[in-house]
Amino acid sequence: MQQIELMAPAGNFESLQAALDNGANSIYFGVDQLNMRARATVNFTIANLPEIVTRCEEKNVRTYLTLNTIIYDHDLSVVKTVLKQAKEANITAVIAMDQAVISAAREIGMEVHISTQLNITNIETVKFYALFADTMVLSRELSLRQVKKITEQIEKEQIKGPSGRLVEIEIFGHGALCMAVSGKCYMSLHSHNSSANRGACKQNCRKKYTVIDQETGFEMELDNEYIMSPKDLCTIDFLDEIVNAGIKVLKIEGRGRAPEYVAKVIKCYRDAIDSVRNDTYSKENVISWMQELEKVYNRGFWSGYYLGQKLGEWSTGSGSHATQKKVYLGKGTHFYPKAKIGEFKIEAFDLTLGDTILITGPTTGAKEMEVTDMMVNNTKSGKGSKGDFVTIPIDFRIRPSDKLYKIVENKVEA
Repeated sequence: MQQIELMAPAGNFESLQAALDNGANSIYFGVDQLNMRARATVNFTIANLPEIVTRCEEKNVRTYLTLNTIIYDHDLSVVKTVLKQAKEANITAVIAMDQAVISAAREIGMEVHISTQLNITNIETVKFYALFADTMVLSRELSLRQVKKITEQIEKEQIKGPSGRLVEIEIFGHGALCMAVSGKCYMSLHSHNSSANRGACKQNCRKKYTVIDQETGFEMELDNEYIMSPKDLCTIDFLDEIVNAGIKVLKIEGRGRAPEYVAKVIKCYRDAIDSVRNDTYSKENVISWMQELEKVYNRGFWSGYYLGQKLGEWSTGSGSHATQKKVYLGKGTHFYPKAKIGEFKIEAFDLTLGDTILITGPTTGAKEMEVTDMMVNNTKSGKGSKGDFVTIPIDFRIRPSDKLYKIVENKVEA
């Protein structure tokens, strides 16, 4: 059975490290403003490229730079500068939708992947873009049957990209979905002069609306149904069918989400992909993975368009349905490598023996663990409060930039 590449989102170094620690085969990220999450996350800078590549190459993880917004004439010099720096840093490929970016990347010999924004839905379009690209993200509105037909035609007709290898097909596997076709939405531009297609979406579709009949003035509040806000995509419960569809890359959405989201989702899908390959994929495992996925940010789950189900899987709320949330406690202050003990200063709320904690940081990533032993102000204790210095046994190095959180249950409105 073929091995699927698991691609993780990286909106910052915390998420990047979380992806590397939990089994990602590749990561995708943006730099500065020319990407579809320009305002949704911190984003990396061109100066960060060497460190990104160094970290990823240590774990044999591929790196994909997103330059997939609409490009105007005044952007072209910036595009060429970014591509030049990416090539020099040894970035694996660029994800693009504008022909100017595609052409500029090909001119310097950089591998190109076609973004979902180009809305590829048939084999003839695949053949055309095979002139420029080695990997293509299909439209998110296709069914698995349609996806499989395309991958079978690639194999049958031996459609190859510039690298000389067969074109690889990539699909989205988990995360936020947009009401617009493959993300091409103009609501934000119309209402706020802030273009989603330039990475500046204002998330109009995630709000609650009242419908007014202009002829009679009758108003209807759309209770419990955010009719423009789809539930999040989740494919882990039919991942065996995804594998059988012949795709080569499974992409996890979420560059604007927290590092613990990346850690949890990548870990679940890593386990699921491996279980399909090892023939241990089961209903019991799926239930366990779903419970884990529900712990982090989500708007509820549905299968998207892959299984050909009727449309209308809308979210019932404007925020997350996560069953857990993190509460900030404090910061790391010191690590004792011989004893493998981390010291933290508590700045808010209490830490109690038995609590589940989350430690995040640019180098640490996102590490979750249970507190089984601790010292408070150099004295063995079961509780630390604001102002206390708490030491905890841990098997990884912490740094002063690391943040300490407590994981607690989150009451979700029905």
